[in-house]
Amino acid sequence: MKTVLQRVSSASVTVDGKRVGEIDKGLLILVGVETGDSEEDSRYLAQKAAELRIFPDADNKMNLSLLDAGGAALVVSQFTLIADWRKGRRPGFSRAARPEEGNRLYEHYSECLRSLGVRVETGVFGAHMDVMLVNDGPVTMILETQKESAPA
Repeated sequence: MKTVLQRVSSASVTVDGKRVGEIDKGLLILVGVETGDSEEDSRYLAQKAAELRIFPDADNKMNLSLLDAGGAALVVSQFTLIADWRKGRRPGFSRAARPEEGNRLYEHYSECLRSLGVRVETGVFGAHMDVMLVNDGPVTMILETQKESAPA
């Protein structure tokens, strides 16, 4: 499982012209699910996202977590994070989880964040989404649970 965390001052996601999720200060989290990922992976990455100290304290040092800062999370599914781009010019997606499993673990990830006390908004799994954000910092981190495998 791979996530991209972007510290934002605001973010939103729109599907078919309708805003389906929106946050102010917090994290925009893109989630990619790979074949073989588990609930343990989603739980681990959700806890890391909630507890990573990447928000500024009163001295403008990155000492506060999402929970400490009182921020929210906008969680968006993004299977393209799992792309294998090493051969040729067209990325391959054979390592991405099947849609049913990807959706299940994406939803599980979101629920894990909620259970930790984070206010969570989401996109729509499998939909074409327009995502807007104001990246704060910019601060962007990639978290993953599986090592990149050898080319297929």
